[in-house]
Amino acid sequence: MTDLPLISVVVPVYRVEKYLDHCIQSIAEQTYSNLEILLVDDGSPDGSGAICDRWAARDSRIRVFHKQNAGAGAARNTALDAARGEIITFVDSDDYLHPNMFSYLCGLMKDGVEIAECEIGITERDDLAMDDGTGAEILVCETEEALRLHIQDEVFRQTPPNKLYRRECVGDIRFPEGNLIDDEFFTYKVLGNARKLAHSCACMYAYRQQSGSAMHKPYSLRRLQGLDAKLQRLGYFEQRFPGLVREAKADLLMTCLGAMQGCLRSLNGEEMDAARKKMNEIMTQITPLEIPEGTPEKRKLLLKAARGHLEGTAKILNYLIDIGLLT
Repeated sequence: MTDLPLISVVVPVYRVEKYLDHCIQSIAEQTYSNLEILLVDDGSPDGSGAICDRWAARDSRIRVFHKQNAGAGAARNTALDAARGEIITFVDSDDYLHPNMFSYLCGLMKDGVEIAECEIGITERDDLAMDDGTGAEILVCETEEALRLHIQDEVFRQTPPNKLYRRECVGDIRFPEGNLIDDEFFTYKVLGNARKLAHSCACMYAYRQQSGSAMHKPYSLRRLQGLDAKLQRLGYFEQRFPGLVREAKADLLMTCLGAMQGCLRSLNGEEMDAARKKMNEIMTQITPLEIPEGTPEKRKLLLKAARGHLEGTAKILNYLIDIGLLT
């Protein structure tokens, strides 16, 4: 028997046979051994399902769920409904971990810390240099300050992987199903349930950058689901954390500006009309917009310009990028 709390590791699997062995191996070889590893084969058309079954045959901690393809959100929900651990974590099936990641983050979950996270390293390789946590700077925050940093996209970002969560923080919160974007509907609510959170500057999670991922394809109307998520987040803050509303509105406006830039480059006709309509509706919901104190001057100028004319500002930014004056 062990006194270590059980960690449930949620891994949605879809068409990743090239990377899946490395991912599962990095989980199975964690120095923290009290794990249940929940592999959800989301109707993968390649050999990923068979790889999951082979691993389950050799490691009793692994459970495999085979289901019809319904997206990563539904796959994660399947595992969450079956999870038995006191602590929950997520790993994407083409990523990999430092072998000490779970032990290290679990060690941060003391003195009331209910969510602990490390830094993410972006890579295209199998051998990203990562940290073991020795001497890493630790930031501990209470709920509202952590959510403020989340809005600023500095730490406690929307990515579900790279974090350990006390089961109570997740509770009955689930991912939307059938979405292109699901993380952004989930993470802020889970962060909001934690009384204390810890962030380490140690890089212990390797995020594999793939050119074929949804975020690297031309802009589509489905990408605007990110705006829906941030609009829902704004409503959540209005109810529970009113001190964050001004920052959340400003962030939503900047997200609208980036979305408009993408739409202008990729959409036309009825799709562009639908995008304009959606963003105009959002603009009415974040007006009046006060620029938060301490906003850097460049961002302040962008907020003022976008507040006055969103599409015109996006066109100017795209032009400046095209002629090489902005990156």
